[in-house]
Amino acid sequence: MARPVKWRRVEFIPEDTYFLPCPKGNCKRFEDVDEIRLKVEELEAMRLKDIEKLTQAGCAKRMEVSRQTFQNIIDEARRKVAVALTEGKAISVGGGRYTRNICKFRCRSCGDETEASVEQKQRTCKHCGSTMISCNKKKCHTECEDLETHKD
Repeated sequence: MARPVKWRRVEFIPEDTYFLPCPKGNCKRFEDVDEIRLKVEELEAMRLKDIEKLTQAGCAKRMEVSRQTFQNIIDEARRKVAVALTEGKAISVGGGRYTRNICKFRCRSCGDETEASVEQKQRTCKHCGSTMISCNKKKCHTECEDLETHKD
């Protein structure tokens, strides 16, 4: 069974999410333009590395992923941007598996600790499947409100 994709932490959500080429100065011909989808976490990886000029380790730490995962994300982002620029394609920014807040939760059934994004609706223990989990405030990255799940 494949491992689930981990939530990637982002700090920047762009207001402008669509970028179009202007082929040969004729910016009125948009219906013929193909599109490439750049995930929010891919844009964040490029922002951290290329604009903030952080090291790979620093970027990975800010996004709360491994260095290898960060490298995979930025490689894919740069490939997409290069294809869009060289082939005259539009870039649409959106989607992906990202969050602005990741919290640590403790299972009240088995005591195991798990991570979940604040945006995630259903929180279950990855170890025993219980929904009896609560925010582990001492390791929480955010000042989350009482995000406890009390399903019996």
